[in-house]
Amino acid sequence: MRVLGIESSCDETGVALYDSERGLLAHAVHSQVAMHEDYGGVVPELASRDHIRRLVPLFEQVLAQSRCPKSDIDAIAYTAGPGLAGALLTGASFAASLALALGVPAVPIHHLEGHLLSPLLAQDPPAFPFIALLVSGGHTQIMRVTGVGRYALMGESLDDAAGEAFDKTAQLLGLGYPGGPALARFAETGTPGRFKLPRPMLGSGDFMFSFSGLKTAVLTAVRERSLTEQDKADLAAEFQEAATEVVATKALEACRVAGLNTLVVAGGVGANRRLRERLDAAAGRQGVRVCYPEVALCTDNGAMIAFAGALRLQAGLAEPSARDGAFVVRPRWPLATV
Repeated sequence: MRVLGIESSCDETGVALYDSERGLLAHAVHSQVAMHEDYGGVVPELASRDHIRRLVPLFEQVLAQSRCPKSDIDAIAYTAGPGLAGALLTGASFAASLALALGVPAVPIHHLEGHLLSPLLAQDPPAFPFIALLVSGGHTQIMRVTGVGRYALMGESLDDAAGEAFDKTAQLLGLGYPGGPALARFAETGTPGRFKLPRPMLGSGDFMFSFSGLKTAVLTAVRERSLTEQDKADLAAEFQEAATEVVATKALEACRVAGLNTLVVAGGVGANRRLRERLDAAAGRQGVRVCYPEVALCTDNGAMIAFAGALRLQAGLAEPSARDGAFVVRPRWPLATV
């Protein structure tokens, strides 16, 4: 079975083709970072218009790379939510129209489910059940995963997600957009510990997160005095230490409480080198295997959507849109309800 994946939830346009027997045949991603950089964040209307421009060329690129004719596509999976409404509509309408033309089903996929399942694309994939740490954009969640479509929420952020806190802290330090990767690079030149930042909810006894206070502590430090570039680097390093300590500690504690020895980490923040170092070191002592997607698949991409669509179809869990070109988008969509 060959499934085409379409991702357009925010500021990356992703198209991919997955074969259930041969694996990932091809994938292509266009990032809108350069376009949004002048605005310091994603402009929804611009994002939607750019998706429209990119979808057809990326689709043709994937077909050429995979040497697969359109007639060999068996289904089309598309991101139905959560995300920016206009951006979701562009990908969903493209997927539904193409599915109608080819006479194949269009399968709506939850964006976070795509991230959660993406580590299973590895050559040595984890087996169910496992704990999943989702650190993607506006989401920081810990899920207990017992199978495809079987997700139980253990904890999530009460306010800012980790990725949002990284981006906002980068903005406070004048590091530009996108903030998360820029802050991580800048933190490598700094020394943690010079500034003392809180570890919010580290000892809360549950798996909930809160990063707004950590962001406010950075804001206070910035306003208290004029910071040199080295001061800013040290502050960035301390922020990264604080955020990754909280995330890593809670994720591994969830493994202990659930009695599971596999942790899957997915989402853009999952590419953070310091977070991976912390998780790997602590997991080794705890006897937990930590699984990550390839770095190229940590950010939004069509491969994870195609793969999730294939797994849902194989498990008989897919809910294809009507074959008359109808489609659905859900800008707000809790993962536990899929």
